[in-house]
Amino acid sequence: MSWSQVYDPMNNIWLSTLFASLPVLVMLGGLGIFHMKAHRAALLGLATALAVAVAVFGMPVAMAGKTALLGAAYGLLPIGWIVINIIFLYHLTEQRGQFKILRESITGITNDRRLQLLLIAFCFGAFFEGAAGFGTPVAVTGAMLIGLGFSPLAASGLSLIANTAPVAYGALGTPVLALAAVTGLPLLDLSAMIGRQLPFFSVLVPFWLIVAFAGWRGMIQIWPAILVAGVSFAVPQYLVSNYHGPWLVDVAAAIVSLVSVTLFLKVWHPKAIWHTSGGASALTQAVGAAVVQGEARRNHGYSAAEVRRAWTPWAILSILVFLWGIPEVKTFLDGVSIFKFPIDGLHNMVMRVPPVVAKAHPEAAVYTLNWLSATGTGIFIAAVISG
Repeated sequence: MSWSQVYDPMNNIWLSTLFASLPVLVMLGGLGIFHMKAHRAALLGLATALAVAVAVFGMPVAMAGKTALLGAAYGLLPIGWIVINIIFLYHLTEQRGQFKILRESITGITNDRRLQLLLIAFCFGAFFEGAAGFGTPVAVTGAMLIGLGFSPLAASGLSLIANTAPVAYGALGTPVLALAAVTGLPLLDLSAMIGRQLPFFSVLVPFWLIVAFAGWRGMIQIWPAILVAGVSFAVPQYLVSNYHGPWLVDVAAAIVSLVSVTLFLKVWHPKAIWHTSGGASALTQAVGAAVVQGEARRNHGYSAAEVRRAWTPWAILSILVFLWGIPEVKTFLDGVSIFKFPIDGLHNMVMRVPPVVAKAHPEAAVYTLNWLSATGTGIFIAAVISG
């Protein structure tokens, strides 16, 4: 027995929208207001979603339950598989001591807290978002910022702000891939259209990030570096999304932005250096600024070979992620490893109807187990090679 989707069950668009938003409101309220543990807030949101789907939108109980199970399976692979392997690689480098060298090599570029925030939260965070997504960049860059002296709350909040620029193409374009699968619209058309809108915001986000940390005056003092970071991210974001696809947008843009800002800081220094997140007392004025910058570069205490070795795992990750993102490689790996499981009682049993679609058609419900071509597998192999 099939079931047709209902978009306005209350015959009032505002009331129906309120009910539809309840799961998200419950989850965010549990996290932000009641300070619940994340898994408990998520389970409460899931329970709310099931209750609303059945009681308000009229979805059969069995279908609602199977939909939740399908979502959980998708959360484990590919999403969970990506996160667990990027954290595996992070712990591997952290326990070996290489991550400390990597972190200090970044801080060796500049002693200015604002510029460190720009490099780590925006540039480096965008790379992690493009490679893994799903909260990983906030976790990793937050830890790096805390290691530099940022408070845990500031590190987390600022990393979240920075992560708004690359998130649409996170985890090798997973949001765009999911949108194409749900809507049935051409993947490359979606990628291109998103890539024509986002670059404007990608230029603005780093300015917003620094204003949130240092205020307008603190931002104005380093606006050239912020502009370099934003533009050098936005241009590759547009080009890759329009002429290649959604897979490597953030990875390519983040690398270009990180290199561009690093090279720019070799020839440009702010007139005042922020050593802490404090006010005027935290500033080193122009007389000593260049000296401080030079000392930062010379005194991180590691040789060029040690710095190269610390960056090698992430270079390997970039190469593997690039290979796994190539459509031909994915097609080849899928040919030897993919398994598809139609969900009995759910597959082609839910009808999508206008106005969401032009013509009513059944919704596929198939769990795809593409363990070899999954992005997480590429990250796992990168971690093993790095080890």
